[in-house]
Amino acid sequence: MNKFGFVRITCATTRTSVANPMANADEVIGVLARVLDSDIVLFPELCVTGYTCADLFGQAELLEAGLRETCRIAEATRGRAQLVVVGLPVAVGNSLYNCGVAIAEGQVLGVIPKQFIPNYKEFYESRWFSSANGREPREIDFGGRLVPFGIDLLFQASGGVVVGVEICEDLWMPIPPSSVQAIAGANILLNLSASNETIGKSTYRTDLVVGQSGRCIAAYAYSSAGPSESTTDLVFGGHCLIAENGRLLKQSSRVGDGGAIVRGTYFITQDVDVQRLQAERRSTTSFDDVVKYLSPCRTIAFRLREEMGGLEREVVSAPFVPRADAERHRRCAEIFGIQCAGLAKRIERLPSGTSLNIGISGGLDSTLALLVTVKTCDLLGIDRRRISGLTMPGFGTTQKTRTNALDLMGHLGVSSATIDICQLALDTFKAMGHAPFGIECRAMDVEAFKAALARVPTERRCDLTFENVQARLRTFLLMSRGFVVGTGDLSELALGWCTYNGDHMSMYNPNSSIPKTLVKFLVEYVAKNEFGEGPVRETLMSIVGTTISPELLPATADGEIEQSTEVVLGPYELHDFFLFHAIRLGYSPEKILFLSEHAEFAQPYPRQKVERTLRTFYQRFFSQQFKRSCVPDGPKVGTVSLSPRGDWRMPSDADPLIWLEGSAP
Repeated sequence: MNKFGFVRITCATTRTSVANPMANADEVIGVLARVLDSDIVLFPELCVTGYTCADLFGQAELLEAGLRETCRIAEATRGRAQLVVVGLPVAVGNSLYNCGVAIAEGQVLGVIPKQFIPNYKEFYESRWFSSANGREPREIDFGGRLVPFGIDLLFQASGGVVVGVEICEDLWMPIPPSSVQAIAGANILLNLSASNETIGKSTYRTDLVVGQSGRCIAAYAYSSAGPSESTTDLVFGGHCLIAENGRLLKQSSRVGDGGAIVRGTYFITQDVDVQRLQAERRSTTSFDDVVKYLSPCRTIAFRLREEMGGLEREVVSAPFVPRADAERHRRCAEIFGIQCAGLAKRIERLPSGTSLNIGISGGLDSTLALLVTVKTCDLLGIDRRRISGLTMPGFGTTQKTRTNALDLMGHLGVSSATIDICQLALDTFKAMGHAPFGIECRAMDVEAFKAALARVPTERRCDLTFENVQARLRTFLLMSRGFVVGTGDLSELALGWCTYNGDHMSMYNPNSSIPKTLVKFLVEYVAKNEFGEGPVRETLMSIVGTTISPELLPATADGEIEQSTEVVLGPYELHDFFLFHAIRLGYSPEKILFLSEHAEFAQPYPRQKVERTLRTFYQRFFSQQFKRSCVPDGPKVGTVSLSPRGDWRMPSDADPLIWLEGSAP
């Protein structure tokens, strides 16, 4: 385990010599010698003897040899801060139990018996094994030493790591033991299994493992016996899986997956994030509601290493954007539908004939809002001409964005108008007595003022009043016309990259929980799926390729965008990465930096740039909360939302000091 809460788990499928515990123990010990850096090592059900011993389980010789060889496995763990779990038949009084044996640092920590014994179709376990029901002895003699025994055992290490163990069929029940263990505090669930392969079973098995990890908000590790078990009547697939909170992290090959059949020992290793699971459970306050109905569990301590090298886990650089094309297509379709459904309800409540006003800049956000509004009107049977697109060129508007805005409105068949705000802005500066960039403008007309702006050096082009006046004028013009559909996105809201009571405000904002890194893909999705080849798609793809900018500062001498948002703030792919991990998961700045080192971004970023951008994120996220305390209605579409009425409530005057210190180089 490392200081960021990552626990390394290995799931192994061993080569089985049926009814030969010595050979099987050698295989287990061989695996342990190869996974010295793992924190938890899980083996299959009854792996010490073999699962398919059948009536040989009634032989005292086999049971004694299994016990003896398990003690040898325990001895092999001496001096290692590692939890090892193996499967063994254990005789207790007049009964025989199918058990998981937890081992650490040379000792057996506890023995967990299987609760649900399958005795149907191809399974006849009740012929040999008893079902554990909680009335068994609390301790048993194991190799001359009393050890805890029972279905109420949990294993706890520092850092909040709590491990529960169940066996094969237990998972397939309506209320698996792992559910009870999770409610009692276990965040890592282990399953020793011997699951035979039949047509389609692997898919169902995977769904069970992944689903249980999600329901329990836990990591779930599953190790199954392989094809070296007896094949008298069945073939065991050797399927190993590691899932975390509803997501499959890793799985092994298995018999029947189309690959080579591996009859020897193999394993998979993956790091699970216990801190993430703890954060998820804390935010899901209903998780503990049934704990009052449970009997208390016994907790047994074990030790894990305090340091762990590297990271055995994929870190997704774009957490809001699925990497696979098919999944991204499905996600975009779902999001676009949610946006349209939200706006449709609001439109239905408006007086008949109310115009729907949108400021169209030729950028991504306003384009997406327009596409949502067009689709919504089509769904409601409303004439698209009720949509009133208004383009309002100012001092920073370029020909490309203006052309794209006008072309898009024309191709979509919405009403459109153009109001040049340069004169209005200049009049406002004069009324305020403001000298933008030090330009005394009281006696200037618009053309003279534009000429003076062109002479301002790039390094001096910083004037928030100049920018905010234009943004608020645009909102004033829009709201003077009626109902306004907002365009701002989640990333801008997180960073406060909007003018308060300017582009920050509207009557309804369908983009309110769409992060910037996803907006481009949504526009692409609509371009390719709602429109065929032609001018609409061409215009949309041109907009997708446009530099992200509010266009509030003067353009360059050759008419190109001067003000690049990402040059000022840092790359949006970094900000969205930070947003997801800081707000969705509550990670520390140090952990976010650690994860960023293992993520493959669209381009490599120097450590200093990542640190600088992270500091910008925290500085702006805290200082701009006052804008998020007053935002329009809009639908939540993903797991991150900053609406003060829903997911995010934060004081506007909170101090970011400890976060800034944590992100300091």
